[in-house]
Amino acid sequence: MYRVISTELPIILRNLKPSRAAVINQANNYATEATVEVKPYKLHRLDNGPSTTVTVTRDQAKQYYTQLQTIRRIETSAGNLYKEKIIRGFCHLYSGQEACAVGMRAAMRDVDNIISAYRVHGWTYLMGVSPLGVLAELTGNQSGCARGKGGSMHMYAPNFYGGNGIVGAQVPLGAGVALACKYKGNGGMCLALYGDGAANQGQVFEAYNMAYLMKLPCIFVCENNGYGMGTSAERASCNTDYYTRGDALPGIWVDGMDVLAVRSATEFAIEYVNNEGPLVMEVCTYRYSGHSMSDPGTSYRTREEIQEVRQKRDPITSFKDRCIELGLMTAEEIKEIDSKVRKEVDAATAAAKADKEIPLEELWTDVYSKNLEPKIRDIIGYTLQHKVLGKGGVNK
Repeated sequence: MYRVISTELPIILRNLKPSRAAVINQANNYATEATVEVKPYKLHRLDNGPSTTVTVTRDQAKQYYTQLQTIRRIETSAGNLYKEKIIRGFCHLYSGQEACAVGMRAAMRDVDNIISAYRVHGWTYLMGVSPLGVLAELTGNQSGCARGKGGSMHMYAPNFYGGNGIVGAQVPLGAGVALACKYKGNGGMCLALYGDGAANQGQVFEAYNMAYLMKLPCIFVCENNGYGMGTSAERASCNTDYYTRGDALPGIWVDGMDVLAVRSATEFAIEYVNNEGPLVMEVCTYRYSGHSMSDPGTSYRTREEIQEVRQKRDPITSFKDRCIELGLMTAEEIKEIDSKVRKEVDAATAAAKADKEIPLEELWTDVYSKNLEPKIRDIIGYTLQHKVLGKGGVNK
């Protein structure tokens, strides 16, 4: 049934599916919140799972859409900067996977943490770094979140323990962050993200085992985008149901192209790991670009496959259409958000390109958050005076 605060149901909502309901603002004729059914979850060693009935408010819808679109624009800009040879080295784009990060971030609390692999430009933004802080880091300039010293694969922010370049290495580190939460007793947890390509790493299973024995508040998140570098999941893994691969650990499969489904699953997982111990969550998603910018991404999959996902499962288009259908946002409001995001990211791109590198003497600042010795090691001994530029060097 619809829950409507109005004498008449507005035209925009008359054709809603029976599984969707909306609360209508009588004066302004828009939905203040809506309830939808998301795709059923798959469960492993769980009697009950996340709710498939999800409620989203108008303000939340605007926030999620803005975040989704901002990440997409940042990645588009990063790709262009790489093609212009302004970004050098490695550059791994998140385009297509935005709903995974936005959904998980929506469920996180102030005490929660996240650590991931190197596809983290979007996560860096979601954890409080401005688009300029992300893009200037990519260009290696001083306005970057790590003053240009980290680049694409090493970005950090408060409660965000960065992207890690060693495949799978972030998983035991994430278990360690969860151990710190338990040790401090602050009620926090850690999301440890890895891809399907890293899922066969031995250290992943070691982390599962230790986390289970110690009942650590850790959500092991496999972002299954279908391909580990250029190898499909089916060719790389004897068991592609990654949510079941924790053995004794319970698991959840979630549609990673649906931001609301991911949010609901993460909310459930946070409560579970804080009370019962670790859990594995597989978010089924897709990346539009190659593994990195040096990979065209079409030698091991067809262009038709990519185009089909863009047309039928794109996380931004799907969420936009849902919001319009439910009356949470109008097409005009969507255009306004798109325009605002485009202008912000374009301005950040221009500023990142015009920015300067740090001076040579700043290379050894902020090596430690708290240096216990007056100097740090040079190539010939402890000769460099350690300096602290700022807390973590994070540029908001």
